[in-house]
Amino acid sequence: MVRYALAIFTSAFLLFGIQPLAGRYALPWYGGTPSVWTACMLFFQAVLLAGYAYAHAVASRLRPRTQALLHLGLLTVAVVALAARAVWAGSPLTPGDGWRPVDDHLPVLRLMGMLAVTLGLPFFVLSTTGPLLQSWFARARPGRSPYVLYALSNVGSLLALLGYPFLVEPFVGRSAQAWGWAAGFGLFVVFAIACAGDLVRRTATAAPGATVKPVEEAAAADAPRPGVSRTLLWLGLSMCASVLLLATTNKLSQDVAAGPFLWVMPLAVYLVTFILAFSRESFYARGPYSVALIASLALVAYAQKEGPALHLGWQVLFHAFALFSGAMMCHGELFRIRPAPRYLSAFYLWVSVGGVLGGVFVSLVAPAVFNVYWEHPLALGACCLVALTSMMQRPPNEKVTARVQRVLRGAMLVMVAVVNLSFMVSGALGLVRFSERNFFGVVQVLEQNPNDPREHQFTLRHGVITHGWQYVEPERRRVNTSYYSRDSGLGLALTEQRRWRGAQGLPSSLRVGMLGLGVGGSAALLEPGDTARFYEINPVIIALAQGEGGYFSYLKDSPAKMEVVEGDARISLEQELEHGPKEPFDVLALDVFSSDAIPMHLVTHEALELYRQHLAPHGVLALHISNQYLDLVPISLAHARALGLYATLVKTETKDDTLASSWILLSPDKDFSWGPTFRNTGALVRRLSLTREPDYVWTDERSSVLQAMRRNRTLEELGIQKNDTPPAPPVARPQSP
Repeated sequence: MVRYALAIFTSAFLLFGIQPLAGRYALPWYGGTPSVWTACMLFFQAVLLAGYAYAHAVASRLRPRTQALLHLGLLTVAVVALAARAVWAGSPLTPGDGWRPVDDHLPVLRLMGMLAVTLGLPFFVLSTTGPLLQSWFARARPGRSPYVLYALSNVGSLLALLGYPFLVEPFVGRSAQAWGWAAGFGLFVVFAIACAGDLVRRTATAAPGATVKPVEEAAAADAPRPGVSRTLLWLGLSMCASVLLLATTNKLSQDVAAGPFLWVMPLAVYLVTFILAFSRESFYARGPYSVALIASLALVAYAQKEGPALHLGWQVLFHAFALFSGAMMCHGELFRIRPAPRYLSAFYLWVSVGGVLGGVFVSLVAPAVFNVYWEHPLALGACCLVALTSMMQRPPNEKVTARVQRVLRGAMLVMVAVVNLSFMVSGALGLVRFSERNFFGVVQVLEQNPNDPREHQFTLRHGVITHGWQYVEPERRRVNTSYYSRDSGLGLALTEQRRWRGAQGLPSSLRVGMLGLGVGGSAALLEPGDTARFYEINPVIIALAQGEGGYFSYLKDSPAKMEVVEGDARISLEQELEHGPKEPFDVLALDVFSSDAIPMHLVTHEALELYRQHLAPHGVLALHISNQYLDLVPISLAHARALGLYATLVKTETKDDTLASSWILLSPDKDFSWGPTFRNTGALVRRLSLTREPDYVWTDERSSVLQAMRRNRTLEELGIQKNDTPPAPPVARPQSP
């Protein structure tokens, strides 16, 4: 038993431990969006299905010795492939630069191709382990139940998921993780070889005519084969739970940050429902879970209504509760209609097919069919339908009072589902004039105050966050709005750079770089003679900002010269350096939020080193760090310390047509923010620096959203000091006679 337990536990741990690591490698090249993870999940589900199909075919059609030899051959090929990649690429799992996307054409398929080449074979081998080794154990030791090994597999998976964001990601770099995973795979191969040897030895010495089938399978030899309707139910229930899992992950990731911390939580909850539902039938009761589903719907609707105003912890809790309730309903009903033990391998295979169909729906079908994230409320609605159908099944010898309670719960479920799902689907649809969804999220244009000519405006919304607006009235079309007031960090940086150039006798015109476009509202801060170069990955936002639909015209109205570069900003800037020197930027601004989530690969140490190479000698880097959930000040100061730059925090409050904002300005000039520009302003200006080595620095190798979660800590606790005492003026030297 020990060798099988070690092999199955290790394989499950590695199987789920590699998933967030693979996502971290993919994020920087594919825009850092939540769609990266759903595409990865589709790949993992598809390979898992292939592994289950392989295990089912091998276990049911081949003799034990042939099974062992075939699988040992497959293990050998996987080990050789990992070793070859380690020698050729310098890492067993790191994808080569050739997989970087050159455009946004079919990013899902390109991403899945990258995963298939880098880790497809070892992941496939691991996916076969659970069902195949359980069948080996049943053959080698007839009379002993293999289902304890299934429970052990789930424990390994859960430990890998929960350990990654808390114990691995914040402390271990990607390269070290890849090598550690490869070493773990080698250990797994040793355990699997031991299991294969045990199978061959025990089946070869069995008495002639002795059965090698488990007791459960022999007892159920005459059980009827499940029909088409039962198989379709397996597919439907597993697909519903899979859609709810991926839709919940999308919902959370788009508002905070796409990364392992918010990826593994829904997956862990989903796995827990599987463990509970398939461990014992008594763990699932229709009544309590239907009531829990009713409550969770109301909480999710409330979270959507409050939006970013609701604390992240509550949002995560409410969505996790809804995912748990809905997935438990699906998996509980799935376990109730499980087949006889002899058909379990086929049952697990069809359940896996349902999971893949859910991934296909969320990753490929939903973006093509829906223009918003409707799959989340639809999945919750499907779970409500499962609950209602199960409640309407009348148990034998039901008492009148129990029947009344059952009907009342069903009526309440229908009422709550209709009210809350209608709210979740409708939202602000009455104001929406444009909506489009692609790999990078959902972009909507809302029309506000159409009956008030002076306040009539169009607003761009990405996810749940406003990304700028513009007034319709001609006299107000160039008014500074959203985060780009004259007193904002970006506005002050531009003004101070003009003043400095004038003091040096240089032309006051500036060359400005903007990472992130929005509606183009920052262009209202530019003046004649300026040149602005915008970097934007989402083609929908580019089209809207350039005037498609007639909603926004900041780019057209600006007197400055405008350039727009489509693609990931970091990749575009790297390519510009490779293709020859470009005219440096006097101000380079980073405003790259996707909904309220920030693509982490654009704020790592390596990224800021790249940005500095694009700055003029006295150039300023302006980081927009406004965020509901993350405190990005310590991270920005850590970058400033590492790059030898001086940091200034500029905070403004909501006033007139502009919103509250926080910017960090990084400059190589110590006296940059001591000029009259920063004294004569309504903004709060603070010069900040670290008094000690930073607690953490975000790098390409190691970064975690968990490190930046907002906490009630003072500046002293963070190791930050304010430097608000003006420097002493230079002492005049006496003239020599």
